[in-house]
Amino acid sequence: MKLKTWLIGVAVGAAVLQMGIVQAKTEVVVKADNKDDFAAVVAAVHQQMLPGGHYEFTSKKDRADIDTQFSAMQTLFDKYGTVAQMVQLFNEQQTVNALLTHNNSDRLICEHVAPLGSNIPKTICRTYGEVQREQRDSQHYLQTFQQVPQWKGGN
Repeated sequence: MKLKTWLIGVAVGAAVLQMGIVQAKTEVVVKADNKDDFAAVVAAVHQQMLPGGHYEFTSKKDRADIDTQFSAMQTLFDKYGTVAQMVQLFNEQQTVNALLTHNNSDRLICEHVAPLGSNIPKTICRTYGEVQREQRDSQHYLQTFQQVPQWKGGN
């Protein structure tokens, strides 16, 4: 009985896995690297949405959504011209976002430190701003201390 249940489970699992694979596969229809290619792709898709085309059964709502997306893409092509420029813009935005995230004064930094006289580490968490302020204040203190004239006693 257990073997039969196990076999049924494997068969159902395989069927679900195949359905997931089939559903995950998406056909690449809209792919263009510049404005002219994009205009040709849009025209071809609209042609295929007519009766007898591959996408003739696209609902009115889906057609409206497709046209809205095409309009947004056209705006990007009008502004940037090529996909390469858009990718460059995206990469530059990612770099700026990474730098800003790293330098966010509210970013929490946690470290495991063994307190003096103990081998049991404690987790100490501080914000990036607290760490930077502490370093800045320490540097300021050292500079101030070095500027104070040292008394030289003499007989």
